[in-house]
Amino acid sequence: MSRVPLPTSESIPENLRDVFEEINAGPGGVGTGPMSILKHSPEMARRAIPFWEYVRNESTVPHQMRELAMLVTARAKDCVYIWDRHVPIARQSGLSNELIDALRDRKPLPELSPSEAAVINLANEFFTGSKVSEETFQAVHQQFGTQAMVELVTLMGYYAMLAFNANTIDLQLDHQSDEPALPV
Repeated sequence: MSRVPLPTSESIPENLRDVFEEINAGPGGVGTGPMSILKHSPEMARRAIPFWEYVRNESTVPHQMRELAMLVTARAKDCVYIWDRHVPIARQSGLSNELIDALRDRKPLPELSPSEAAVINLANEFFTGSKVSEETFQAVHQQFGTQAMVELVTLMGYYAMLAFNANTIDLQLDHQSDEPALPV
């Protein structure tokens, strides 16, 4: 059981119930994932959902690289929930089994494409030291251009925020995947 129950209309202050009902009727609906945690603050969730929709589904970053960014963020933050939900999507997007398994198990990575290397190096540098070297910056910029680079960094930051919430609340995962669980 999570440390905090999922929000319900009854658990929300009366003056925010209309906003709560509005966000439950929109993308993601009632849901049980990290976005559901934000609904404890209905106005914040109402503002966050369109942003999430953009970075997750509409960004100019190629889909496969968005999924890789979500996985490396989940791994960096040891977020079992995000990892579990995105591994099947990442495999379907064309990321190799060897890469995904190596990320999960923190093993040496297989040979990477320039785009994969750029995403992974960016995440590793940022999440371990909060700085990005000039070499890594140039590689990401060369692979993706300015707009997609900014969107990629923002995607990682957004998913780090979701991971912070999921891990703080101890969001419980009903692991129903054939995938091995993320070792944390």
